[in-house]
Amino acid sequence: MLEYNEITLRKFIIFENEPYEVLDSHVFRKQQRKPVNATKLKSLLNGRIVEHSFHSNDKVEEAEIDSKTVKFLYANKGEFWFCDTKDPSKRFTLPESLLGDSAKFIKPNSEIETKIYDEKIIGVKLPIKVELKVKESAPGVKGDSAKGGMKQATLETGAVINVPLFINEGDILRINTDTGEYVERVS
Repeated sequence: MLEYNEITLRKFIIFENEPYEVLDSHVFRKQQRKPVNATKLKSLLNGRIVEHSFHSNDKVEEAEIDSKTVKFLYANKGEFWFCDTKDPSKRFTLPESLLGDSAKFIKPNSEIETKIYDEKIIGVKLPIKVELKVKESAPGVKGDSAKGGMKQATLETGAVINVPLFINEGDILRINTDTGEYVERVS
C-alpha cells in the first residue's frame, strides 16, 4: 500500500479497480488545511486521463505490472506482429492504438519491452532513443535558413520527421521516441 505522498511520477497504482500510471503529482497544503496530493492519472487499459486529489488519510494499492521482452516482426494494415524472443513460433498481434504514436519508430527484428497486467499485454515501452537510416530527403538549398534551417526526411520505417538541412540520404540519425524529434546524426 502506498501513502498519499508516495503516489509520485511514473508509479503504477490501482485506482477504481483499474491499473493507472501517475503522469503528474503535486503535494501541497492550502492555508490551515491538511496536505493534498493532486495527481493526473492515465488508465493503462483504455488510455483515459483523470485528475484526482489524494488526501492525507488515503492509501492506494501499488499495481503489479510485469514486463516481458518481445521481438517486433512486421506491421501490416494497422496490426503489429510480434513473437516471443525465446520461441519465434509463438506469434501474436497488437493493435496500433496500444503502441501509440511512437510505433512508427520500431524497426523489424528489434526487441521491445511489453507491460503485462493480469496476464494481458496493456502497453509497450520503447527505448527512449533509436537509430534509424534516412531513406529519402530533399537536398538542402544553400541560403534557405529563413525557416530555421529544417527540412522533411523519410526514415527507413516510413516515419517523416523534421531534420536540419545538412542531413542527407543514407545518414543514420538518433531519434527521440517520446517526442518524435531528431536528436543527432550518428557518425
